[in-house]
Amino acid sequence: MKHLLFLLLVITTAACNNSTKQPATEEPKFKEENVTYTGDSVQMKGFLVYEEGKDSIRPAVLVVHEWDGLNDYARYRARELAKLGYVAFAVDVYGNGKTTTNPDSALAYSLPFYENPQMTQRRIDAAIAKIKTYPQVDTNNIAAVGYCFGGGMLLNSVRLGTPLKAIVSFHGSLVGTPANKDLLTSTILVCHGGDDPFVTPEEVAKFKKQMDSIGARYTFKVYDGARHGFTNPAHNNQEEPVLYNAKADSASWMDMKAFFQQTLASK
Repeated sequence: MKHLLFLLLVITTAACNNSTKQPATEEPKFKEENVTYTGDSVQMKGFLVYEEGKDSIRPAVLVVHEWDGLNDYARYRARELAKLGYVAFAVDVYGNGKTTTNPDSALAYSLPFYENPQMTQRRIDAAIAKIKTYPQVDTNNIAAVGYCFGGGMLLNSVRLGTPLKAIVSFHGSLVGTPANKDLLTSTILVCHGGDDPFVTPEEVAKFKKQMDSIGARYTFKVYDGARHGFTNPAHNNQEEPVLYNAKADSASWMDMKAFFQQTLASK
């Protein structure tokens, strides 16, 4: 009899557990695609990533790379943006997928774009045109993030009239193309390292004065103790002026998320 009662108790407990067990939640699946597109008479090789299985259209966010080109770091940031629900597109500004780990080569690659910001604008505009061809993209809600070189290039481009709804510049240069209230339509978030040796307090003051003079919509965030390049873990030499800062990286990413929630339509 005791054995029978024990067996009934086991069966009843198992039945109760089965009746309350929740179905397993499937992990989201992401589509990754190497994208070849043409603009400014150059073939460019971008990287697209988005969550599969979503029926609704959603905002897109471009990722503009650091001065070493569209490498694994830019792809990482695109994947992280896709996890937030955006269609993410890492842009190839240099063209032909050029990358480098040599600072001299990076300077040679990047310098023409500082000297000719209209060339940068044409290549970012080409990426916008390409991302608009994807049916998942809400073409009225396209934003961009840029890192170091990419942050400065984004600011230059939107001041020239590139039609992005919102942009975020992470530790990018600030002063470049002039401000024009008839051309600048983007809302801007600048994420700046408080100890950045390459972007002086004078440049910060000049940028703010420029933005204020035309009534630009911008937010300027400063992360105390952060040097240049503070979002990239590859910058790990304590003796260098470019250094990763985990606290500033996390805080600036949270600031970006909140900024896009305010400036872009619901995903």
